Amino acid sequence: MKTIFVKDYEQKRNWYVIDAAGKPLGRVAAKAASVLRGKNKATFTPNQNMGDYVVIINADKVAVTGNKEEDKLYRHYTGFVRGLRSYSFAKLIEKKPTEPLKITINGMLPNGRLGRALMGNLKVYAGAEHPHTAQNPQPLEV
Repeated sequence: MKTIFVKDYEQKRNWYVIDAAGKPLGRVAAKAASVLRGKNKATFTPNQNMGDYVVIINADKVAVTGNKEEDKLYRHYTGFVRGLRSYSFAKLIEKKPTEPLKITINGMLPNGRLGRALMGNLKVYAGAEHPHTAQNPQPLEV
């Protein structure tokens, strides 16, 4: 069986828009990561950037269940002594509304060069408006 390598100029990339308002954080992130990776295509190759572009709107209205709003912690190390910073989900969504979704999706993608390239295909916006209407993104249900 031959391995199929799709050239960059041969692949067709679509644009999808996901409305995250009131939807669970993990479900939105899992769907977005799958489409970014290209697992919804027949030409999926694990070592190539085969995925589509994903635009997520209303990221500030994403839902979490239970006490996760106060109990879920996002940690960041500054690199200095005693530089570990911790933010709860509620504080982080108030300070940077798009960050929890980006962190969650980044954790579902491969580490390294390919994962960073795939994160470039993700566009996350806090409000309902986005500047990618010219690309005619298709709505994607979660």
